[in-house]
Amino acid sequence: MKIGIFDSGLGGLFLMKPVVKALPQYDFIYLGDTLNLPYGDKKQNEIYRFTRQALDFLFAKDCAIVFLFCNTASASALRKLQHEGYKALGIIIPTIEEASGKRIGLLATQSTVDSGKYIVEINKILPNAKVFQLAAPKLVPMIESGMIDRPIIYKYSEFIMKQNIDTLILGCTHYGAIKKYLPKHIKIISQEDIIAPKVADYLRRHPEIESRLSRTGSREYFVTADHPRFDNFRDFDSSVFRLIIL
Repeated sequence: MKIGIFDSGLGGLFLMKPVVKALPQYDFIYLGDTLNLPYGDKKQNEIYRFTRQALDFLFAKDCAIVFLFCNTASASALRKLQHEGYKALGIIIPTIEEASGKRIGLLATQSTVDSGKYIVEINKILPNAKVFQLAAPKLVPMIESGMIDRPIIYKYSEFIMKQNIDTLILGCTHYGAIKKYLPKHIKIISQEDIIAPKVADYLRRHPEIESRLSRTGSREYFVTADHPRFDNFRDFDSSVFRLIIL
């Protein structure tokens, strides 16, 4: 059986790359819902429907577990899907486990911000921390284009500085590319830096899942629509994206 990875687009490839590097022996399937991206401006019932369709596809492809490398899907759909019996894990809890400080900032999609999921989970482990959220819808298209727009970076950096944030969570799979443009004195939590060891640790702690995983080193990549920026992701060992209809 295989490890499934789902994202609303191609940003999850940034997280998949270190996971595959850390666990090269296992078989992986990636699905990016490029037909319906971005999820960040969708209604919760739409996000749930799209995510459920994706999970049905991945489990039909013989996945033992699926990791949602999409913050929006993790915030808006994961809990309901878990209650329905889907063996899926999200990205929010592993991320906030790395949080510290008293003034924590979050850059994320509008839907993730509106869900309040990060605030709820941060308050469980850091009840005295203040959380400052900002939707950053312009970051995803900027990063996927491969062109850094400094006025956009400045806008978000200004928000961070005004709130005197000591820790900043980049709450979207794409956002790691802007780390070097952010204030150096702030602790930056980027998911592409932390998720690989989290996945490896989860499998170590759950031998009932790990023992079922096949080990041929295969990689499969699926998308739900052609994407104009596929060429920017060719170095993610994904020479061919296979188009499927959910």
